[in-house]
Amino acid sequence: MKYPLDTLPLTMPMPLTPPSIEDESVLARYPFLPQSREYILGQLSGNGINVEGLIEEPWLEDIRRRGSLRLVESVVHKEGVDSATTVDISSDVGRMTEALSFLHAMLVVCASFEDRLLNRWVEGEASRADQLFGIDRPNFDIIARTYLSDIRSEAIPGTTEIVYHVPMVDFLELCPKITGGYWRLINRPVKAGWVRMDPASGETSQQRTARLLKERVRRSLTEDCVDRMAKMDDAFAGLFADPVDRILGLLSERVTAEMPMTAAVREDWPPCFESAVAELAQGINVNHTGRLFLAAMSRAMLHTPEVTCSFFENAPDYNAETTSYQVGHVYEHQYTPHGCSSLKTGARCPVSPGDDRLCDQEWMNHPLKYLRAKQRRRYQEESLNEAADESPERTEGASETNETDDSS
Repeated sequence: MKYPLDTLPLTMPMPLTPPSIEDESVLARYPFLPQSREYILGQLSGNGINVEGLIEEPWLEDIRRRGSLRLVESVVHKEGVDSATTVDISSDVGRMTEALSFLHAMLVVCASFEDRLLNRWVEGEASRADQLFGIDRPNFDIIARTYLSDIRSEAIPGTTEIVYHVPMVDFLELCPKITGGYWRLINRPVKAGWVRMDPASGETSQQRTARLLKERVRRSLTEDCVDRMAKMDDAFAGLFADPVDRILGLLSERVTAEMPMTAAVREDWPPCFESAVAELAQGINVNHTGRLFLAAMSRAMLHTPEVTCSFFENAPDYNAETTSYQVGHVYEHQYTPHGCSSLKTGARCPVSPGDDRLCDQEWMNHPLKYLRAKQRRRYQEESLNEAADESPERTEGASETNETDDSS
């Protein structure tokens, strides 16, 4: 099945009608802008690219590599994506690479259904936008008008400096997200509903104002990804299984200390992993394939080495020192869990046709895909429940209407 990328929505941040941008270099440099939507779709349709091509076509390898770099920088660098690591956008190929690499990275993030990865990637892209906005004087006005209801500039006599003024309504909405005394309204000059963004802390007025725009970029990206995740089905997300597993492996290394056991609740476990854990708990001697799979899968599920070792405690030949060493080896060398075919060959697939509807899916060929599918469904169910909880009046009204209809 083909998945046309032009069916994927892009969230429109404030204002609802952003100014027009004709410069393709600007649209490619800032692919998250609402104005970039049509440009990205044009790059896809004009070059005959669909999801499968974005993942597999050899001639798009530079796009995937650049997208992976954006993800890795978001995970590894606390300050976000390096604004210096850009491609040459003076050429058609360079502009396409920069724009579509962003889209590829976003789809990988959404297909992971991992909130920590989403938050880190959004922070990385928003921080990169902040840096670029702060030094892009030729395009700053039109970018600011994309994310703010309005903006004014004031030239400082005798200098080349410009001081910006933003509407107080925008400032009040965005400043609570930013720490520091500068961002308290009481510390800002205000006149006729306009807040003056003076230079401070070694930053220009443009850089200070860009910090406000960062908050809008962050919100826009988050809303867009959450919307995509809610609409993404298992088969679509499964197309990105390999890049998702790679980036989540890197993420697990960076956040081991903060990793909760609930990263993959037991209801999400694939049957092959569940059976290996259950058999060891009962003192059954699981073969080498099953033990290696259990350790590698547990690592991929972001369990700590200590949790993984605990799965082996009731094994008939259990030795704490040996288990700790072998599990540590799996974690150190980042072993990849066996796929479904290897598990069947190694007599470690406990499922027969018809036992598990998810396992019966044609695209299901790896336990990690099973795990992600379960997490997606749980995520979507929780989102629906939260939405229902947030509108009790509508629910009550619907119930009253139904009761009235029934009585008539």
